[in-house]
Amino acid sequence: MSSLPSQRPEQLGSTEDASVPTNRAGSVSAGDSFAPKSDTIPNTLVIAIGLLGLSVFVNYIDRGSLSIAAPTLQTELALNPAQLGLLLSSFFWTYAGFQILSGWLADRFDANWVLVGGLSFWAVATAATGFARGFAMLLVFRLVLGAGESVAFPCYSKILAKHCPECFRGRANAVVSSGIAVGPAFAIFFGARLVAHYGWRPFFIGLGLFSLLWILPWIRWMPKGPGMPVAAAASEPSFLQVIRQRSAWGTFLGLFAYNYLSYFLLTWLPTYLVKAHNFSMEKMGNIGGAAYGILACSVLASGWLADFWIARGGSVTRVRKVFTSLGVAAASVFCIAVEIFAFDSRLTVLFLFLTCASAGLCSSNLWAVTQTLAGPKAAGKWTGIQNLLGNSAGTAAPLLTGLIVNRTGHFFWAFATTTAILAIGAVSWAFVVGRIEPIDWDASMGIGEPGRSAS
Repeated sequence: MSSLPSQRPEQLGSTEDASVPTNRAGSVSAGDSFAPKSDTIPNTLVIAIGLLGLSVFVNYIDRGSLSIAAPTLQTELALNPAQLGLLLSSFFWTYAGFQILSGWLADRFDANWVLVGGLSFWAVATAATGFARGFAMLLVFRLVLGAGESVAFPCYSKILAKHCPECFRGRANAVVSSGIAVGPAFAIFFGARLVAHYGWRPFFIGLGLFSLLWILPWIRWMPKGPGMPVAAAASEPSFLQVIRQRSAWGTFLGLFAYNYLSYFLLTWLPTYLVKAHNFSMEKMGNIGGAAYGILACSVLASGWLADFWIARGGSVTRVRKVFTSLGVAAASVFCIAVEIFAFDSRLTVLFLFLTCASAGLCSSNLWAVTQTLAGPKAAGKWTGIQNLLGNSAGTAAPLLTGLIVNRTGHFFWAFATTTAILAIGAVSWAFVVGRIEPIDWDASMGIGEPGRSAS
């Protein structure tokens, strides 16, 4: 593909942000005119986006590796269920806890190299797990893994906000988000076979070393240069300025709702299919793998469709909100239908697939909303806060579902709760998030909505 005129090869050595003339408030543009109408980007950026998607794929394999090896690892190291539960949850302690710091690092330093540093930490922690001799060592390595992976999404948002045109952002985020679905599916299918054939220690060591190989092509192809134009006077906003934005809270609630569904399915879907529908483990695995495959296909297709719509003149606000709000709203309807029609296993599977397909409509566009609103100056901080609050669903969904099922003896109210949270998420994307255009961070202490001038 041919490159944009503003991204000439001779600019690749620069690390300074490009600037453009602005009005006296410092705004880059008004309305949706900020979105480039060309849908071509440099081939080097396409390769970089592909590598970001590969890093998410590696990310989700590494974080899920312990659950795959748990049956054999637990026996060899004589871990009791409580210890195993702590190890499986400990990842989120540092992953969520370090989001604010990681967002600051992504904005303060070159996000390309922050990502390299984070991946190095999590890859080494994965490999080191293969040498663990007991609970304490495993706990330390899981905590380091969570801290290392915490830089991932703040860096992704920073990189895409800085280098990726609006009319390509849906596709770029689709490639990144597809790794979230493909990684676990790949890990479950191949990881179990590798552990069975070679043992859990070689599995972790090989996985960690394989992850480190990603760094070499990334150093070669990481996006360089000034990136997308930003206001000449634009200053870097504080965390307080970010959380004072109404639209920020809309994205926080929206991500929480999406993640609640994700973690609900990730942690309880196997048990639901086996216990409530008497599926065999093999059939459960096939259905679960197909569901994640449908999610990945939906993510990729919706990213391309959203960008196609924008490139043909569609309003960025309308396009992103259609995919995020309607996608989550449709998922809420199909989610409750899974249990309403539980008397027929075929209908249950159908509505499960439709739930995943609908969720995919949101996945590739939700981070595009954040990247556009925050802009290159605040994408890291905004994503850090959003990921911190959004990933609290990783604790809430499995815990609340367990309490509900334990009390009621069935899954209806667990699905109903997920449906209600998804409905709240749909409202957040549609009405709490304002116009989707770059925020003028220099206006009135950052409390104005996008497009408003300083008074």
